[in-house]
Amino acid sequence: MNIGILKGIGAFIILLLAQALVLNHIHLFNCATPLLYVYMAMLFQRNFPKWAILVSCFTMGLCVDVFSNTPGVAAGAMTLVGLLQPYLLELFLPRESTDDLAPSMLTLGTGKFSFYAIIIVLVYCLAFFALEAFAFTDWLHWLECVGGSFAITTLLVLVIEYFRCRV
Repeated sequence: MNIGILKGIGAFIILLLAQALVLNHIHLFNCATPLLYVYMAMLFQRNFPKWAILVSCFTMGLCVDVFSNTPGVAAGAMTLVGLLQPYLLELFLPRESTDDLAPSMLTLGTGKFSFYAIIIVLVYCLAFFALEAFAFTDWLHWLECVGGSFAITTLLVLVIEYFRCRV
């Protein structure tokens, strides 16, 4: 078995456990919840098959739904992110980069990776809370949830990526 696949499975399990056991119980100001498992969707290489990205993101979302009691919300939002990830990654990659380039602060640079992370997390938070609310009657609370979760998730993703690239 490929070492990259084992690392991916390990990251999947660690992010799932962190979300289910710790992060689901954090609700800052009753609206901001860290949704760190979206970080897994950012790490797929450039030449990774698009169908495998979709299946992996859907599986991660489904597992989070099982542990979080959010039927289909995380699976739907993660599938959307999995659909968009290869195209968003192409926007930030240098033209002369290799086919097996994995996105990180080292390969893209801090600025490009930060923008890449911001876009992915924003798309995910918008989709997640739109599916969760399924109505915009209390749109101010919806905006607070999207903004708060977006900010805390982006901060966590960038901090983890910073330390991952330093080690």
